[in-house]
Amino acid sequence: MDLRQGFEEPPPSSSSSNGRIDVVTDTMNQLKVAEEGDDGSRVQVTCFSEVSNDATLYFQIIRLQNQIYAWIGCNSTKFGDLYAAAPTRPSNTVSVSSLKGGSSDNIGSGIARRIVLKTGINVVLASNIPKNSPMLEAAAEKKLVQKLITLGYGKPGPR
Repeated sequence: MDLRQGFEEPPPSSSSSNGRIDVVTDTMNQLKVAEEGDDGSRVQVTCFSEVSNDATLYFQIIRLQNQIYAWIGCNSTKFGDLYAAAPTRPSNTVSVSSLKGGSSDNIGSGIARRIVLKTGINVVLASNIPKNSPMLEAAAEKKLVQKLITLGYGKPGPR
């Protein structure tokens, strides 16, 4: 699977990084594909990109039945480390496991944990955000959570 499918490359760098950010932000393209499964379930794929802190972040969200697969790429379409996170009962905590590369204290595991806390459903997250980039990590997580909320993945609050 080519992770670049559905993305348009950002415009070439200009002398002004603020101009580049504005252009990319204004022209960010989105792709939504919905396919009907054999059992009537819907698989929805959403791809988008964002420029933050002079880095291009690529996102892909695949909605599966009772699960989200999300990928965050930073300046490339490399797959990165892969984590699985799920709510655990009865203590209402989140368990995270590294499936490929990384460890439980890496950037991707923290993002996966917090997404489960915010959505309440299982998450598989791949990320190649560089270590020691807390501002980039925060920007990527914020954008991913915003998109998940617009897709209807907000955890119901207390009534």
